[in-house]
Amino acid sequence: MSQIIPILYGVCFVLLLVQAIRLMGRGFSVTSSRKDRTSAKSVTVHPELLDHEGNLLEDELLTVRFTGDNEPPATTSPDAQPDDSPPLAPR
Repeated sequence: MSQIIPILYGVCFVLLLVQAIRLMGRGFSVTSSRKDRTSAKSVTVHPELLDHEGNLLEDELLTVRFTGDNEPPATTSPDAQPDDSPPLAPR
C-alpha cells in the first residue's frame, strides 16, 4: 500500500501538468487572435455611461485623482484661485 501512493501521486502530477499546459496553450492562442481585432482602434464605452435607450449620457462626471507620496507637492502660483471649500469638521 505504501508503494502505490507515490505512483498515484506521480500519475496525478503528470496528468495535471499536461492539463495545465493544454489550458495555457489555449489562452495563448486566444491572445494572439485578439491582437488582430484590437488593431482596428475600436472604442470601448462603459455601460455606466449609457442611458436606458443605449445613448451616451451628457451629464457631467465626477472624477477623483489620488496622488502618491512620491509626487512633488503642488506649487502655488500667484494667479491661483483660493480654495472655497468648507473647512473640515474637527474630530
